[in-house]
Amino acid sequence: MTAPRIFFYVQHLLGIGHIARASRIANALVQDGFDVTVVTGGLPVPGFPGEGVRTVVLPAVVASNAGFSGLADADGRPAGADFLAARRDLLLDAFHASRPDVVIIEAFPFGRRQMRFELLPLLAAIEEADPRPKLLSSVRDILQENRKAGRDAETVKLVRDHFDAVLVHGDPDFVRLEDTFPLTPEIADRMRYTGLVAPPPAPEPAEIFDIIASAGGGAVGAELIGAAKEAAALLPDHLRWLLIAGPNLPEADFVKLSQDAVANVTLVRFRKDFPSLLRRAKVSISQAGYNTVGDLLRSECRAILIPFVAGGETEQTVRAERLQALDLAEILPEQGLTADHVKEAVERALAVPRQRPVSLDLEGAEKTAAIIRSMIAESLA
Repeated sequence: MTAPRIFFYVQHLLGIGHIARASRIANALVQDGFDVTVVTGGLPVPGFPGEGVRTVVLPAVVASNAGFSGLADADGRPAGADFLAARRDLLLDAFHASRPDVVIIEAFPFGRRQMRFELLPLLAAIEEADPRPKLLSSVRDILQENRKAGRDAETVKLVRDHFDAVLVHGDPDFVRLEDTFPLTPEIADRMRYTGLVAPPPAPEPAEIFDIIASAGGGAVGAELIGAAKEAAALLPDHLRWLLIAGPNLPEADFVKLSQDAVANVTLVRFRKDFPSLLRRAKVSISQAGYNTVGDLLRSECRAILIPFVAGGETEQTVRAERLQALDLAEILPEQGLTADHVKEAVERALAVPRQRPVSLDLEGAEKTAAIIRSMIAESLA
């Protein structure tokens, strides 16, 4: 029997969280014997997708502002109609060439409304295909709140009209989809909780840093990294700091952060071994993105979280508050963040024991593969 074919669409617009989570899932699917094609549509990110995965790289689009209200090309120019039409056609050609058994669309229809110009035609192509592949939505456990009136109802209609299942990448004992999507009961028959898509337990690190400050993709992380660098100069110099600015931090900001080097501070853009480094770190300072939190939950590192809130974003705040309620993190506000705030939070973190292991389900990638294989088996029975 040939390996089931998976066609996995993922579009990251600002950070790297979406492509990182999708890549972990794709890798687990490959390990489970699936033939996986990942279609990406954002700026390239080192290490993603992983080995053994076929890739289709569409011309990149990014968010033209922090509120995600517009699209720009890789050079920052507004994405025009001809550019978007060409992308749509490339996506449809890739779908027809792949002839998948299963299509996974990351975030949509719960998010990524900006991509309807190509995703609605893809849904139509799926419905017309013979045989029709199963269609799954891959969505994180916490959604953006304060959506416009009618958006949730529109999402429910798309799910019920087109999607065979919604894969919710979370542990319902931590947060449930209905906490941020009130119409969840209307699609309850389609939902499958997978557990959190965390990395596998990391090996011992090649280097040891006491404090790690990271900005995820880095597109909006300059203030966090800058405050951490200034805080390092206010704390004892025997503490070894690593600042991970992110691959998408503007070059001018990275150059500015590189000036006036501090002896006990190392500044880099990216560390593939980030999960390993957390194993021996005493304190992590970061935003509260899905993947960073997954890395933290695999470690015993004390966490200081600075949720991203620009453009009315609420998802990271909800996640950070849940972790703080479980005594797994301290929250600092993004707005008005200073070196003194970071210094005092680090001092508090260093004064308490290392984080205890958590009981949350962190095997979401592997369980996603098992759910999909079970769905295929049921359709063949």
